[in-house]
Amino acid sequence: MHRQLHLAGFMRPVGIHTAWWRYPGTQPDANFSWPLLKQFAQTLERGCFDAFFMADHLALMHMPMSALKRSATVTSFDPMVLLPALAAVTEKIGLIATGSTTYDEPFHVARRFASLDHLSGGRAGWNLVTTVNPEAALNFSYQDAPKHTDRYERAREFFKVVTGLWDSWADDAFLMDKENGIFFDPDRLKTLDHKGKHFSVKGPLNIARPVQGWPVIAQAGASDAGRQIAAETAELIFGNSKSIEASRAFYADVKGRMKAIGRNPDHLKVMPGVFVIVGDTTEEAHKKKQLLDSLVHIDSMLPNLSVRLGVDVSGYDLDKPLPELPDTNEGKGNRQEWIDLAKREGLTLRQLAQRAGESGWLEMIGTATEIADQMEEWLETRACDGFVVMFHTVPEGIDDFVDKVVPELQRKGIHRRSYEGSTLRDHLGLPRPANKLHFS
Repeated sequence: MHRQLHLAGFMRPVGIHTAWWRYPGTQPDANFSWPLLKQFAQTLERGCFDAFFMADHLALMHMPMSALKRSATVTSFDPMVLLPALAAVTEKIGLIATGSTTYDEPFHVARRFASLDHLSGGRAGWNLVTTVNPEAALNFSYQDAPKHTDRYERAREFFKVVTGLWDSWADDAFLMDKENGIFFDPDRLKTLDHKGKHFSVKGPLNIARPVQGWPVIAQAGASDAGRQIAAETAELIFGNSKSIEASRAFYADVKGRMKAIGRNPDHLKVMPGVFVIVGDTTEEAHKKKQLLDSLVHIDSMLPNLSVRLGVDVSGYDLDKPLPELPDTNEGKGNRQEWIDLAKREGLTLRQLAQRAGESGWLEMIGTATEIADQMEEWLETRACDGFVVMFHTVPEGIDDFVDKVVPELQRKGIHRRSYEGSTLRDHLGLPRPANKLHFS
């Protein structure tokens, strides 16, 4: 039996490369076009993807207007408005969205994702993020983002409250006894009464326990604190390793942390982000990449790198190696990946900025067979359990992957030919969590 590869399509933004919207044949309004987003979700479902993955941003990107005006990420739908609509036009594919633990309240998040899980028949996933963009703070009556350690402390308590609220009702609480006029059994309802450092939440949640018990918990943290909270709580981790060696180390570290605290390592799926370009020949695929990269404006390069490093690098010498950088309050794991990449490949700041102006992620570029071979190696050598796939443009990139790469993965026996279950937990091979409020 081969290990099975899990796949999610990264769909917010629909293209991660800075210039995706300028590529020939692309419709630049795809981030906020309902007909196109519906088409993309249905195509991914045809390819038996585990999930449609929607990141979210609570502010415009923190970069100069000279770069921001060239970005197609400035407008898109609220995930918790779009995903219920997609639930109505799909049948099996999971629907994962970001919910911030820094700028939202646990009751809101618990209710929204429980609602999505019911509306979709058990296909919801919550991407738990602490939100690193300092611009977001200014939209929520803060002068600055909370410190990194404070954000993660709040996130732990937030998770505890949200999952406690999901467990407000026993699975069999709703009797709907018409004859005796009893809608629910009061003994199958519990009030949370949470009182902690950050939150005071009485509960219960005013919606039945989710179909999956809990929607699937996804996270993207790569710092030490991010890895630890993932080991404690996550069921899917969206990684950003740029080499197979780094991903193997990350995989072993997070799974080892799970063992140390008594969690089953199989109950977390490690899925690095991967930027894919498919060609009928290797040469054709690389020509697509060259064309795409040629559409990146110089104004986008340094600001994109500054965002990834959390430090303004515009004053440094572009033709020298990346210098030692001051500490930052923003995301630490992704920043370290960029520092490691510069050291590993001996890149100058200019060369690193060029990478940042492109996709900024692990890249697999080649024929369908070559990409399938790479994915198989990553899977079989415990560098991952699957991938969050990013497309160079839409709809071409999605169509190429589903029509060309997916059949190769199926031929290898590492990707399903049809869905065997109906929930996101079924797709990922995850257990349904027991109710932690201990109903007898």
